[in-house]
Amino acid sequence: METTTYKTTIMIDSPDAFINLFGLRDENVDLLKRELEVELFCHGNEIIISGDEEKAQLCKTVLTKLKQIVEKGEKIDRSRIRYAIELAREGNAERIEEIMQGVIAITYRGRQVKCKTLGQKQYVDAMKNNTCCFAIGPAGTGKTYLAIAMAVVALKNKDIERIILTRPAVEAGEKLGFLPGDLQQKVDPYLRPLYDALNDMMGFEGYSRLLERGAVEVAPLAYMRGRTLNDAFIILDEAQNTTSEQMKMFLTRMGANSRMVITGDITQIDLADNRKSGLVEAIEVLRGVEDIGIVHLTHRDVVRHELVQAIVRAYERHGSRPKR
Repeated sequence: METTTYKTTIMIDSPDAFINLFGLRDENVDLLKRELEVELFCHGNEIIISGDEEKAQLCKTVLTKLKQIVEKGEKIDRSRIRYAIELAREGNAERIEEIMQGVIAITYRGRQVKCKTLGQKQYVDAMKNNTCCFAIGPAGTGKTYLAIAMAVVALKNKDIERIILTRPAVEAGEKLGFLPGDLQQKVDPYLRPLYDALNDMMGFEGYSRLLERGAVEVAPLAYMRGRTLNDAFIILDEAQNTTSEQMKMFLTRMGANSRMVITGDITQIDLADNRKSGLVEAIEVLRGVEDIGIVHLTHRDVVRHELVQAIVRAYERHGSRPKR
């Protein structure tokens, strides 16, 4: 008995939308065909989808949503297509477009900063709705960048008077030895990712001016002891490398009209002697406390190169295997 091939179509009016949807050398089409097990053909301004009815309809839904994103001037890539497919398979196709709504910030080059996944949207909402927010997730999920974007917006709106960025000075598995220079030059390598995000948001000159007048401070965690931080947006990065004592010390620095964001990846703890991470303990202790938001990001929220997402997934699978 022969099976009937189901066919459906979607109209694409703009040549630019065609180019964006199809990708370089039709790489996006190949991805859709492989992931959804359908065939795609172009005829004029139509895309013809053929295959199993359920899969063809799913492909049509994904393409329709991606088309709406493209028509709003947004770029799509393979990671975003895979994410759209996952949402559609889960019955959350309506939320594909939702993640593109709302601009968080605008960089000094005029680029709009937006959420790219539902996890990122949840994270941004948690920062807006809580005085203190924890973001736990793998590399590339935008934990630090989105926090700095929110801090810059708060500073521009004069909701706060200064931005304070800090992280523990812990080597990632290698000893750096005695670094040359004064104290600031010695700790700068640890703080470089924070400088990079600030430069991207403000530009080097804008960031330098704010640094000179004390509106932005980037310092290692040890500098926080004994201080009360008022009217500030305070970000603790790489918090998985804090000890319990350091985390408690940091959390109790919060002063009047201040907000805190703590970010980290509990799969990359570099503390010596198998010490318990202050971030892991804080999540256990503070869960359920009012005005504290805790957001867990996953490999699905990785917005760097798609290979980073694959690497994170592979390590998660390896870590979940029973040990011999």
